[in-house]
Amino acid sequence: MSDLHSDLIGHLQARGFIHQSTDLEGLRSHLRDGPRTFYLGFDATADSLHVGHLQGLMLMRWLQKAGHRPILLIGGATTRIGDPSFRDESRPVLDEAQIQANIAGITRTFGRYLRLGEGEGLVVDNAQWLDGIGYLQFLDQVGRYFSINRLLTFDSVRQRLDREHSLSFLEFGYTLLQAHDFTELARQHDCTLQLGGADQWANIINGVELARRRDQRQLFGLTMPLLTNSDGKKMGKSLNGAVWLDERRLPSFDFWQFWRNCDDRDLPRFLALFTELSLERIAELTREGGAALNQAKALLADEVTALAHGAEAAKAAREAASGVYGDGSSAGLTTIAVARSTLQVLSLAEVLVQAGLQTSRGAARRLAEGGGLRLDGEVVLSVDADLPPGQHQWRLSLGKKRHYHLLIE
Repeated sequence: MSDLHSDLIGHLQARGFIHQSTDLEGLRSHLRDGPRTFYLGFDATADSLHVGHLQGLMLMRWLQKAGHRPILLIGGATTRIGDPSFRDESRPVLDEAQIQANIAGITRTFGRYLRLGEGEGLVVDNAQWLDGIGYLQFLDQVGRYFSINRLLTFDSVRQRLDREHSLSFLEFGYTLLQAHDFTELARQHDCTLQLGGADQWANIINGVELARRRDQRQLFGLTMPLLTNSDGKKMGKSLNGAVWLDERRLPSFDFWQFWRNCDDRDLPRFLALFTELSLERIAELTREGGAALNQAKALLADEVTALAHGAEAAKAAREAASGVYGDGSSAGLTTIAVARSTLQVLSLAEVLVQAGLQTSRGAARRLAEGGGLRLDGEVVLSVDADLPPGQHQWRLSLGKKRHYHLLIE
């Protein structure tokens, strides 16, 4: 494995973090020559980060381990606009109270992955400088250095226009705001590297170019590959919606299960990106199939959950998962509560429909006929029969990947 300090870029490449760079060899030397400050931006569009952000957090974690200083830039100002990159319509406009609540939510996550505080990582809000800048001042300091002709050539803009979808002047100006953010962080904190997803390439280039043309200063940009699963779908969704990093939005058990149930083809890549296991160890874990691969998936789930929620939460989630297949309790499972008064009959088919877990009684029957329904580990043969009397809670399994604590109130 590449040494983290002598060849950081090589280490990051080997683990799959690097997609593009404005000057990869220059950046390699830049990082080797001394501690540097780098940043990654987060718009406050929700009160929790999700697994789509995890790649960036892990990249920042490796850079900090190598001695570099992270800045987590919160888009308190730019969230009001929304990045239009590769989107067909404008983001919903959030009010200031929503934005502040979202900022409070996502900043709770940062400390799980990075050391923050005096002499360590910083959390900065771009509202600090964007709220106070006047329009004419912004045009003078930033706008004069950009050509509309060139901005129209960027894929994120051109695709929106080619599809004849509206692109407001407000959104069109987003890339200038991000460029200004980069140069402002360079001025205030000597930040010389911006990280971003592959869809941020144009925005990052504009910041590098603004610094070169206006400030005669060299800055660097580095993007990560688009995070997709083996089927080519953008990662971040489960059967039940977004895979949030905040336990208040997604219980630890469901988070653990998301990783435990990953596709075999994704496992080596996910272990390299989302854990700190050595590449040699990852190769050993994924060399064989069958039971060995399932053990490696459980280890992936343990490692990722421990980072996101803590070691105790990861242990509890694994024990809960063992309970799903054995005689354990339902601790850690997502609770599905159904009011008895809403049930026409006290059958599992009726419960599944009322809970929104199946679209119809017929769908529940088909699932049972295929052996995909279990209560407390026992296969359910008839979903139309009455639920066992004298009991009001069970471990409910739908197939191999969905498990709940079912409660009849």
